[in-house]
Amino acid sequence: MTASQVAYKSLITIAQQTRSAALSLAVLSTKQRNQAIDTIALALESARDEIIKANIADCEAAVADGIAKPLYKRLQLDEHKLRDAITGVRDVGKLADPIGHVQIHRELDTGLILKRVTCPLGVLGIIFEARPEAAIQIVSLAIKSGNGVILKCGKEAVRSCEAIVKAIKQGLAQTAVNPDAVQLLTTREETLELLKLDKYVDLIIPRGSNSFVRFVQENTRIPVLGHADGVCHLYIDKAADIDKAITIAVDAKTHYPAACNAIETMLVHAEMAPTFLPKVAKALENMNVELRGDERTREILPNITAPTDWQTEYSDLILAIKIVDSLEEAIEHINNYGSKHTDAIITEDPNAASTFLALVNAAGVYHNCSTRFADGFRYGFGAEVGISTQQMPPRGPVGLEGLVTYKYQMTGNGHIAANYTGASAKPFTHRDLNKTLGNG
Repeated sequence: MTASQVAYKSLITIAQQTRSAALSLAVLSTKQRNQAIDTIALALESARDEIIKANIADCEAAVADGIAKPLYKRLQLDEHKLRDAITGVRDVGKLADPIGHVQIHRELDTGLILKRVTCPLGVLGIIFEARPEAAIQIVSLAIKSGNGVILKCGKEAVRSCEAIVKAIKQGLAQTAVNPDAVQLLTTREETLELLKLDKYVDLIIPRGSNSFVRFVQENTRIPVLGHADGVCHLYIDKAADIDKAITIAVDAKTHYPAACNAIETMLVHAEMAPTFLPKVAKALENMNVELRGDERTREILPNITAPTDWQTEYSDLILAIKIVDSLEEAIEHINNYGSKHTDAIITEDPNAASTFLALVNAAGVYHNCSTRFADGFRYGFGAEVGISTQQMPPRGPVGLEGLVTYKYQMTGNGHIAANYTGASAKPFTHRDLNKTLGNG
């Protein structure tokens, strides 16, 4: 047996353990799952120093290996990031239970009752590169939604994720949740084998670079939820408030340039360009942003260079600028070059805003605010497992609602389908009954 076959066999055992633990988790009460989430938060707080120390070691090793600047920013897990992640865990615990909602409660005939009830997906396979806090967010959402989870972290975050998962498992050992519901993989070989486990894993969620996400999408038969690009736009309309536009542009580009919800392209209406561009350029350059612009932009800002294309996700302090002649041209550009992630318009014209919100095809469309709000924590989801730019739901930041499915349950009393067909067929009553929520 080859080393690859041994690894695959071992991973099957892990997946089987995770699925078994997930089945037990799915039938726990809301109270039991919430208690587990609270215990996870306490365990992470107790292991704070160990986690930070592990992350420092990861960061030092990554620098020695020549890690790219955007990836390094994602890898860093300081006390503030860790605190926010733990706060997110507790916020997840406060959310409504997504399991056991009766979406349809219908009498088909006397004594023949149909229900459609929400239930967990089963086992999640989460593959992420540098963001160690993603492990914290994902585990809390998985436990809340009754799912098992197999985490596969990038090599640059192994120490951090091992410390995090160790704390989580120690916490779960004190609860009704089997710690086997959470597993951690750390090697590249395990990534390839995980993608083969369509018998045991119900959903793959990749979080990382666009090339990485595309690799996952192209190498598995398991359904994949994720986004390949984060090419976000900010359109400055001819009716924009200049001061407001400058403030938002600076935030959307510089608040966290490595994030997928940071803007990569700014479109400016031609009527605004002569006044707006010099002012916003000064503000952005004061924040060390490198500007690149089309020919018309460079006539106003002659010291900047031309972009190589309009589809690059820089994930850095670089911003492409293009002048457009109309709202319609801006929308056409976004729908042509955007990644369907998050795009925003700055305008005081409500008709322009409503047109933009209606016609831009993206998971998030904003008016007079920064694209940086595209985040599960900021949306009140507690955390997110990722952001989806697919057309079908779930779309945008994916929280609990993206981790449940539903099943149809029917109860009868000797009913048979033959009685409802033919010349003397019985009619269905199709009477909706009261719905119930949750499983206690």
